[in-house]
Amino acid sequence: MSKHTLSVLVENKPGVLTRIAALFSRRGYNIEALAVGETEHPEISRMTIRVDVDVLPLEQVTKQLNKLVEVLKVVELQADQAVERHIILVKVRADAAHRGQVMEVVEMFRAKVVDVGPDTLVVEATGNVLKLEALLRTLEPFGVKELVQSGLVAIGRGSRSITDRSNRG
Repeated sequence: MSKHTLSVLVENKPGVLTRIAALFSRRGYNIEALAVGETEHPEISRMTIRVDVDVLPLEQVTKQLNKLVEVLKVVELQADQAVERHIILVKVRADAAHRGQVMEVVEMFRAKVVDVGPDTLVVEATGNVLKLEALLRTLEPFGVKELVQSGLVAIGRGSRSITDRSNRG
């Protein structure tokens, strides 16, 4: 099995996410990452789905996705032809004695502090999985109190757009 990233354009209607997730679930495939949001066209949403599955079953799932009425387009994004990012928010212990050290780590990873408490900092970081894992390993000695992370978001490189109405279908 290998990881695949699908970019799926759908009508922005209730229940679409459930139907698409159920399609993967019925086949026993775990969705590793899922991000959904409105596109530049308010009536259309884009789903970025990362799934670990062999190529042949992926083709079958893609064909079945295309049969759903609300699905407008399905594209597999190849890693070398897409920009992929994750975002994390991490609450780190940062008392007065260690705050400067935590801030140095944040700066080194080009992350940013988005909230300051008396003995904690909330750090926001964006990047690929390897960068974010390295940041977390570096922050771990200070004490990670809480972590939340988004699913993968990805967009194809170049001038073509999946949401361009002339490219749909």
